[in-house]
Amino acid sequence: MPLAVSPGYYDLVLDLTQLHERIHAVPRLVGVQRIAVAIYDAKTDQLRTFMDSSGGKVVLRHYAVRLKDVPSLAEVARLGRPRVVNDTTQYDLTVLHSRRVFEQGMRSSYTIPLARDGALRGFLFFNAAQPDFFTPEILELLWPYAQTAIFIAMMELDKVRLIQAALNTVLHISRHRDEETGAHLERMSRYVRLIAESVADSHGLADAHIEYIHAFSRLHDIGKVAVPDSILLKPGPLTPQEFAMMQEHVAKGEDIVNTMMRGFAVGDVPQVHILRNIVSYHHEAWDGSGYPYGLEGLEIPLEGRITAVADVFDALTSNRPYKAAWTNEEAFGYLRQMRGRKFYPPCVDALLLNRVRIEEIQSRFGESAGG
Repeated sequence: MPLAVSPGYYDLVLDLTQLHERIHAVPRLVGVQRIAVAIYDAKTDQLRTFMDSSGGKVVLRHYAVRLKDVPSLAEVARLGRPRVVNDTTQYDLTVLHSRRVFEQGMRSSYTIPLARDGALRGFLFFNAAQPDFFTPEILELLWPYAQTAIFIAMMELDKVRLIQAALNTVLHISRHRDEETGAHLERMSRYVRLIAESVADSHGLADAHIEYIHAFSRLHDIGKVAVPDSILLKPGPLTPQEFAMMQEHVAKGEDIVNTMMRGFAVGDVPQVHILRNIVSYHHEAWDGSGYPYGLEGLEIPLEGRITAVADVFDALTSNRPYKAAWTNEEAFGYLRQMRGRKFYPPCVDALLLNRVRIEEIQSRFGESAGG
């Protein structure tokens, strides 16, 4: 039976929380009120919330901003050195994240850029309610814990990149023969993020979970590498026998994931469950009419429900060998028609209510962008 929520995805947050507790065990470090990690996507210049430990009060979640719109952090990234702000009244409070940190009573900050192989991966933030808290003496006491926090964040990001690298090898080999171009995967994965962010609060999704769903959704049809060209690239409708062979790509994808996970020794990484839920269940339907397992309603893991809507929407609005692209309005009409039948209603609503963001994604990642 599938898992409606992937097990273990809270482990990362718990690790950061446990570190925070250890910091508070040092009397002079009790003033550290918040630890947070934001990750950076160079392709879009986006900085996104990822992890946060704030003693039960989350200062900021499901938030993204372009790095170029935050000159102070861009300067930290450029210099590659930590930064201390002794008085957060210096912040530009017109920027949402600065205002939220200030409104939560944080009055000083310590920021460390996270980089690997010369590339910015994100930032680590420490905040305190006391102005001028991060003195040289405090920073010396905090440094070993900061190194541990960096290790936690980088290890988790590296695990995800290892999984992606393993499967992207297969994806790269298959892309030249698949109708699903790089542009399709760019758009679809961003629709996935849009939906996941929209349902996050109602479904208890942490920022880290959203990040993993977004990252792994690109691999949803990895099993198509095993589908014959005569079926995959057929310019007309499939026969019942051909469609049955096409459906086998889900089982092939599961086999590829399992084989690659054993080969790269990351099968016990909790986030692998998110990947499996995407690969295995993105063709299941809310009313039980999907494949390969015929799951119904909440039996379908949330990752599968999200990916299903994003994938179908982009397929409808894209040119394929067997069809011309639909307009957005035509695709929205189909989603409304299938809402509560084929598709999970909150996922459909997330797209219907975010048409401007959809158009921005389509404009940025048109077919010419990804081949």
